[in-house]
Amino acid sequence: MHELSLMEALRDLALQQAEAEGAVRIAVMTLRVGSLAGVEIEALRFAFAAVMADTIAAAAVLRIEVVPAVCRCGGCGRRFAALDGVCECPSCGAISRELLQGRELQLTSLEIA
Repeated sequence: MHELSLMEALRDLALQQAEAEGAVRIAVMTLRVGSLAGVEIEALRFAFAAVMADTIAAAAVLRIEVVPAVCRCGGCGRRFAALDGVCECPSCGAISRELLQGRELQLTSLEIA
């Protein structure tokens, strides 16, 4: 389960940022996760509870914003949703090689005290 190691890295980043701000508690941690990031959201939530135990984020709430995959067609320039990872342009049928979003795994915000 690579979600555990991903959450450990996010924990380390969050704790580092909270410490830099002089925080004694992290109340909310917000992540952006792309639909094509290869991350199981529920496994990430499970890992969050495990890796945050015994830290200043032990009681924190995890918010996850799922980012849909969006491509741009090289042929006609249209932007379109890449449903189920399919990058075929609905306008001209060309296969897009340009993924604009959908692979994110970002710590976007912390609410600290």
